[in-house]
Amino acid sequence: MPYNGQFTFVRINYTTAPGGYWYQGLPAWSHGYPVAEQNLMRILNEISDLAPRTEEINSLRLDDPELFKYPVAYIIEVGWWEMADSEAAGLRAYLQKGGFLIVDDFKVAGFSGGFAGMGGGGWDTFEQNIKRALPDVRFFDMSPQDPIFHSFFEIDRLDVIPQAYNAGLPVFRGVYEDNDRAKRLQIIINYNTDVSQFWEWSGRGLRPVDDTNEAYKLGVNYIMYGMTH
Repeated sequence: MPYNGQFTFVRINYTTAPGGYWYQGLPAWSHGYPVAEQNLMRILNEISDLAPRTEEINSLRLDDPELFKYPVAYIIEVGWWEMADSEAAGLRAYLQKGGFLIVDDFKVAGFSGGFAGMGGGGWDTFEQNIKRALPDVRFFDMSPQDPIFHSFFEIDRLDVIPQAYNAGLPVFRGVYEDNDRAKRLQIIINYNTDVSQFWEWSGRGLRPVDDTNEAYKLGVNYIMYGMTH
């Protein structure tokens, strides 16, 4: 869908590593696309004045110049993310220009989830890719006091964020401009969790309403932070 100035959600697509086609034969980057985003945009349309496109969800690669028209980008399943040099350069330029990246549906290394042959590279693969774009990057553990958790909804506890199927608590980490927590958050990382699973399956009775609401609050806050910083 061509850019026309109206907020449009964009998901990053990438070359998927071997083993990353375990769900319905789809590449890892595409799981839940575009239903999860459409549902989140409908929520945003109802509760805010953002007036996003609710049906048209775009997908671009990191080295596509069109990406610079989108203030917020979204990437998932980064344990299977293979990144070209041109994409590393594109990501660095996007973040330096003011872009905000949301990382979601991010599992620990070797997670199988009951699917034979599944098992991505987990944190190590992700960190290696980010360091190709930002060689001096530091990853900070997020806390409920961070501004992103108060950009629209007041999220005062991170231990209330539900899990769709991962074990243990979700882990939230961030990358800041110049590695300075007083500056702009450039990347928010949902590790060991899949928040968008709740968006994708909302209204179908698969997940509890209260859990789905918490997941939507997180997604709304991410978008609002990206649009205002």
